[in-house]
Amino acid sequence: MIEILKSLLLGIVEGITEWLPISSTGHMILLNRFINNTGFTNSDLYIYVIQLGAILAVVTMYFKKLNPFAPSKSKLEKSETWHMWFKVIVACIPAAVIGLIFNDYMKDNEFLVASTLLIYGIAFIVVENRKKTPVVTTLNTLTYKTALIIGAFQVLSIVPGTSRSGATILGAIIIGCSRELAAEFSFFLAIPVMFGVSFLKIITNLDLFSTENLLVLITGMLVAYVVSLISMKFLVEYVKKHDFKFFGYYRIILAVIVLAYFGISAIVA
Repeated sequence: MIEILKSLLLGIVEGITEWLPISSTGHMILLNRFINNTGFTNSDLYIYVIQLGAILAVVTMYFKKLNPFAPSKSKLEKSETWHMWFKVIVACIPAAVIGLIFNDYMKDNEFLVASTLLIYGIAFIVVENRKKTPVVTTLNTLTYKTALIIGAFQVLSIVPGTSRSGATILGAIIIGCSRELAAEFSFFLAIPVMFGVSFLKIITNLDLFSTENLLVLITGMLVAYVVSLISMKFLVEYVKKHDFKFFGYYRIILAVIVLAYFGISAIVA
């Protein structure tokens, strides 16, 4: 029962933070530290596979846009949808190659998470203060080269606390994409990347799939799914009128709190 309750809490955190550029994995790691979680919900299998609930939310919210076989689409629209998917695949190449090589070397700890929260928080503020007019505003005008560069930024998210959405959104804005496009493309990039990561975690942790653990995982995924729908809709509306500096300040404040908390804890211990 305790694991179910923790899964409900972690599902809410996952659903909120997966799509906002504030690091879902970082928040999950930190939350598990705060509640001294040593159960199944603190395992790599749970932390990464719960993201499938968030991914299903993307598919639900953008099903028509993602579906190249939709009967209501014209031949041109179907072709554009296929090109969109090809751009997503191209953008995933750096993560598939570099991420698989270095992923096992990235060991999470609270100080690394706090550092990356701080660094990228400052980066968001600096980039947004440039007030540069975007030159790429739609998926159709997004080139394959631009998609590949955004994918290269996504590789940075293998470092805990970076944020996959944060790295891709920041990279897209830096190279001239609008905030709306950066957020949407980040949503779509998550589909193959997170499915791939979840698959790897599943096949390498089959021994953890007991009936109880499966129930706990499904609970977290369902909660993450519902909360993700709300979170994505919020971000889509938010970026129409605001920049990302708020999230930069949030990351900095959270980093300071984390460093202070764990710093004091280390001294007291």
